[in-house]
Amino acid sequence: MAVALNKEICIAFLIIISTFSAGCFEKGEESEEGALVDWDKGLMYIDDPLTHDDPRDFIVASAVKNETWGNSSWAVFGNEEGGNCCEHYLAGTKEGWIVNFGGEYPTWSEDRGHTWNEYVPGIFSQIGCLEPKPTVPGQEGLGEGSIVQATNGDLISMGWFPYPSTSGADQFYAFLYDADTQEWNWCFNRTPEPFYDRSWQVEVIGPINGGIYGNGEYASIVISNFWHQVQNIGGQISTDGLNYDYFSFPDRDASLDIIEVDLTAEMLGEEWDFTKPHKEMRAFPVPSGGLYFPNYFIDGRDAYVDTSLNWWSATTLNGSSLPSEYCAIDSSTALHCVLADDNVIQHLLSWDGGETWENNTYDLKNQTSGIEEWEFHSNGIHDLFVLNVRYQSSEGPDIDIAWHVRDYSESLIPDVKTYLGQGDLDSTSGAGADIRFDFASMGILPDGGSFIAYHDSTDPDPLFGLELLLPEEYQMMHINS
Repeated sequence: MAVALNKEICIAFLIIISTFSAGCFEKGEESEEGALVDWDKGLMYIDDPLTHDDPRDFIVASAVKNETWGNSSWAVFGNEEGGNCCEHYLAGTKEGWIVNFGGEYPTWSEDRGHTWNEYVPGIFSQIGCLEPKPTVPGQEGLGEGSIVQATNGDLISMGWFPYPSTSGADQFYAFLYDADTQEWNWCFNRTPEPFYDRSWQVEVIGPINGGIYGNGEYASIVISNFWHQVQNIGGQISTDGLNYDYFSFPDRDASLDIIEVDLTAEMLGEEWDFTKPHKEMRAFPVPSGGLYFPNYFIDGRDAYVDTSLNWWSATTLNGSSLPSEYCAIDSSTALHCVLADDNVIQHLLSWDGGETWENNTYDLKNQTSGIEEWEFHSNGIHDLFVLNVRYQSSEGPDIDIAWHVRDYSESLIPDVKTYLGQGDLDSTSGAGADIRFDFASMGILPDGGSFIAYHDSTDPDPLFGLELLLPEEYQMMHINS
């Protein structure tokens, strides 16, 4: 476990590393001559870049004007920290871990990327689970998975091993980090489907009274990237985080009983900044209980799984559907939805469970021939929203950008944009592509630092960067908490 510094040492450390930056970080502040000055005022390096193995400078620019401001150092990581040939699957925890299940097993860092751990299961399965089947020698490293933190602090994750045996049958291993015991457990699970692909995973807020699926503090649903999107065959569900059973999904044109779902909350804990699954799960946990699937049905209706694991056709309290498949609630109680269409991305925010909306538009039509991948995260404690987009520039190469919206409760206009990497590589998703970047992935740490996957010509495989230069107020808030 990482050793926590006491507050006095942390404050002294921040004072020392503050010499790395000075200046100003005001939106659009200009001198009399019109030139932007001191863009980094109020920012401090939470970590000395030189203490990382691979610090790199990324270009920082105005989010609203065609102006470059300077450079910001990020720590950069690769396959050794949990990725594979084509992607990283990143998540954060309320304890400050960076977790990655891009490759065969879960990996994590408890100290902002200075040291890394990998969980590899032993030779025995968890009591109550089926006997494990090891991977075939020579085919190690071909697994991939998903991971996210549950509201009780557990880490729920599922690994897919596509070529583990001479029979060729796919295998699934659940990996559970128990927050109470601070121990990892694992379980081999069988599935009726012969092909699964990268999984997406999410918590169903409990307590769960799941009938044939059992009872639990929460439930975990895992879906297949391939089956769910192409044929809607269904997913896997567990009420203990280890033993999974098949869980059917309703047809996209099904007619189900309608239920109004309350998406509001008076107060939420910091854990709600870490429950958001990857956007391709197309669902988000509901504070009052259950799981919400916006725009699930082909006619635009939403779906909902309740705490008894029953499916419903859902509306918000005002009888409406949400505007996008991609939504999440953070600790501020804000409901964020993001809509991408025709090289335009729209960020919508509601404080009343989807009855009224604020919005901001990111129009990339003049910069791109196509948006390839994107993802978003928010942190209610820091009033921070970060949008990451990978797009093919009009000149050819792919560009990785992160927009930071600081104090989104006051304005949805981004404060700054950061160009991740060199922007000099043309890659795409999907098997058979020469250079692959299959999906965007990111997270935000409790100190407000984001970590985001990207790809450029400096490495044959995707990388991810960890933000080091943060607002001083974030760091003081983090120390005081």
